[in-house]
Amino acid sequence: MKLFGLQIGKRAVEFPVKQKRGRHPKSMARDFAAANIDRLTASFTGSSLSANEAIRRDLRVIRGRSRTLCMDNDYARKFLQMVKANVIGTNGIQLQCKFTNERGQADNADSDYVETEFKQWAKPRNCSANGRQSWADIQRQVIETVARDGECLVQMIKIPYGRYGLHLRVLECDHLDIELNRELDGGHKIKMGIESNQFDRPIAYYLKTKHPGEITLAGRENKRVPASEILHIFISDRPGQIRGVPWMHTAIRRLNMLGGYEMAELIAARIGASKMGFYTSPDGDGYIPPTKAAKKSHNSVDSKDQDDYNLIVDAKPGTFEQLPSGMGFTSFDPQHPTSAFADFTKAVLRGAASGLNVAYNTLANDLEGVNFSSIRSGVLEEREQWRGLQSWLIEQLHDPVYQIWIDEFLMRGSNPLPHGKIYSKYNRIAFQPRGWDWVDPLKDTKANAEGVALGTMTRADIAAAKGKDLREIFEQLQKENELAAEYGLTLTNTPTTPEGLDNAET
Repeated sequence: MKLFGLQIGKRAVEFPVKQKRGRHPKSMARDFAAANIDRLTASFTGSSLSANEAIRRDLRVIRGRSRTLCMDNDYARKFLQMVKANVIGTNGIQLQCKFTNERGQADNADSDYVETEFKQWAKPRNCSANGRQSWADIQRQVIETVARDGECLVQMIKIPYGRYGLHLRVLECDHLDIELNRELDGGHKIKMGIESNQFDRPIAYYLKTKHPGEITLAGRENKRVPASEILHIFISDRPGQIRGVPWMHTAIRRLNMLGGYEMAELIAARIGASKMGFYTSPDGDGYIPPTKAAKKSHNSVDSKDQDDYNLIVDAKPGTFEQLPSGMGFTSFDPQHPTSAFADFTKAVLRGAASGLNVAYNTLANDLEGVNFSSIRSGVLEEREQWRGLQSWLIEQLHDPVYQIWIDEFLMRGSNPLPHGKIYSKYNRIAFQPRGWDWVDPLKDTKANAEGVALGTMTRADIAAAKGKDLREIFEQLQKENELAAEYGLTLTNTPTTPEGLDNAET
C-alpha cells in the first residue's frame, strides 16, 4: 500500500492510498472500433512501415505479378489498352505554342515555326535514342509502363550533333537497384538506387548498365546518372515515397483468381460436353472391348501389357457398343458452367474495376442491361479520371522534355529565332491532350451554346474538351469558305444560339 504525505503545521500526516489494480491491455476497450482486436480481426494486422520500406519489401513480387497478368489475363491487358487509348490517344498529346511579341500580341509566325520544328523532332529518327520510336510512341510506352510497373524512367540524352540535340531513352525501373541503400555525407542518402538530399530531392540515379533480367551476367555495374538527365515518372500516394507501385496492385489477386476460375469452368464445361462414363463390373474384372481384344490377339501382345487395353475406350458420336453380360455403365456428366457463373464473374469484375478506377462496363465489354442515363454517368466519371491522368503526365513528362528541347534548339543557332538565351515567350505553351465526343451530341451542343451565350464558357473551352485547337478550327473554316467561294458556293453557318439549335431540331 502506498502513502502520500500532507504537511499540517509542523506535523506531517500520511494517508493510505489504495492502489488500483491494472487491467490487461487486451481487455481494455479502445476508443475506435476499427482498432479492436478480437477473434474476427486477429488476422487483420495493420502496418506501421514507412512507404519506402513497404515498397522495398514487396515491389519485386508485385511488379512481377502485374507483368504476368498483363501478358496472360484478358482484363489486365484490356486495362492497359484503355489507359493508352484514353490518356494518349491516336496522335498523342500535342504541343500548342501561344507566343506573344513585345506588344503582347499573338506571335503566330514564331508559334507555327516552333510547332512545325517540334513535329519534325517527334519523328522516330530524331526523337528516340534507338531511332525506332516516335514521340507519340514514347508517350504510349511511358504511360503503359507506369500503369503496369508503377514507374518508368526516361533518360534525356543531349547530343552535340544534329538540328535538335536531344534523344529520349525509355527504361524500365528494374535498372534501379532496390537493395542499394546507404547513408552519405552531408545528410545525403541513397534509397533504393536514388541519391537524394536531406529534403528527399533527387540528386542522382544509380542505373544498372544492363537489365537485371537479361541472360548475360556480365556488365551489370551501377552507373551514377545526374537527376537532371532522368525523368522518374510515378504517382506518389504517401509523403516521402520515392518509388512507384503498379496501378493494379489491389486487383491483382482478384483478377488472377478470376482467371483460374474461368479456366476451371471452361475445362469442366468441355468435360461435361464430352458425356463420358465408366464401365463397371461386379467381380472387378477388367473389360476388354471386342475390337481391342481382337487387336490384342492378332498382335500377340504380352500378358503384362494387357492392362493397356481396358482403361479407355474412344467413342464416336452416335455410336453405341453392346456390353457383355455382367457389365454396367456409370455416366459422368458434370453440369458446367453453373447458373451462377455469370453473376459471380460480374461481381468479381466490379471489384476489380473499382480497384483499377475504371467503369465495369468498359472493362468487361458488358453493355447488358445498361440504359442511357447509367452509361452516361459512368462515362463522364471515368473521363474525369482520364483528364486527371493527362494533366499529371503533362507535368511529369511533356513539360520537362519541352524545356530541354527548346533550350537545345535555340542554342543551336540554326533557326531564325533569337538565341543565346531563353526568352520567356518560348515558355508560353500548352499541351493539348485528346478529347472525347459528346455522349449526347444535341443536348451537349445546346448546353455549350448556352454557356457561350451567358459568358460562362468560351469556344476555346469547347474545342479543348474535344481535343482540338480553336485557332486551327478557325483557320480550317477560313480555308473552307475560300474554297467554296472559288466554286461560287455559299456555306451556311451552324446556329450558335440555343434558339437556333431548337429551330434546327424542329
